[in-house]
Amino acid sequence: MNNNDNLFNITRPAEIHSPIVLSIPHSGTEIPEELREEFKTEMLPADDTDWFVDDLYAFGKELGILTIKANYSRLLIDLNRNLDGVPLYSDGRVITSVCPATDFNGTPIYTDERISVSSEEIKRRKEKYFSPYYAAVQSLLDEVHQKFGVALLWDCHSIRRYVPGVRTEKFPDLILGTADGATVPVELEQLVSRKLASGNYQLSLNTPFKGGNITRCFGLVQQKQYAIQLEMSKDIYMDDSETKYHPARAAKLQQLLRETLQELDNNLLI
Repeated sequence: MNNNDNLFNITRPAEIHSPIVLSIPHSGTEIPEELREEFKTEMLPADDTDWFVDDLYAFGKELGILTIKANYSRLLIDLNRNLDGVPLYSDGRVITSVCPATDFNGTPIYTDERISVSSEEIKRRKEKYFSPYYAAVQSLLDEVHQKFGVALLWDCHSIRRYVPGVRTEKFPDLILGTADGATVPVELEQLVSRKLASGNYQLSLNTPFKGGNITRCFGLVQQKQYAIQLEMSKDIYMDDSETKYHPARAAKLQQLLRETLQELDNNLLI
């Protein structure tokens, strides 16, 4: 199902069987026509688009899970950044803003080489793209919370194996983010960690990603509304060049994701 302005798609199962909501904020590639000429042609679509992540999690509908996927590019609006410009990390990595002017490696994305987006334009984009996504996510969480008495947002991401602007070494296969345990009960964090680690993937917890603004915003443990971010290196489901979908790799990963969400689901509903 699309929202009226096509900002995002919401996939609804025939019947909701799970308190989990899947959020896919970085798989979109759209740029409004009136702004397209401002971006460098070679920067579109964004290299750091979370390619095929929506395909990986397509099984969610079969499991009775609600899914929301943003349609617009993270170069236009990064839905996983702090709305007020507060950096998520302070360890020297390149920090991109809610309306970025560079990519993760510090390369300017606009034709005029601007180093920032004007405050007026940031305000406009926040109102048009950012706030509606967050309102829709909260609405879905409220819906499942009302039905099950608990809700969990699983924020779905991927990244190139090596991004020198963020980290001098390669990323692990899977990076689970819970804001150092602040967004989900420890027993659920441990359950998910054990299950993901059982799949012969290298798993890291809260390093080098702790979960972005989405995880930190929606993880309200006292209200039984939880949030987890899963970052995946792209070559565990794409080819070695990280440009094409690799069916065999993807099928293996998808099975682990399915089993993990099913086990998490069972524990949430105890």
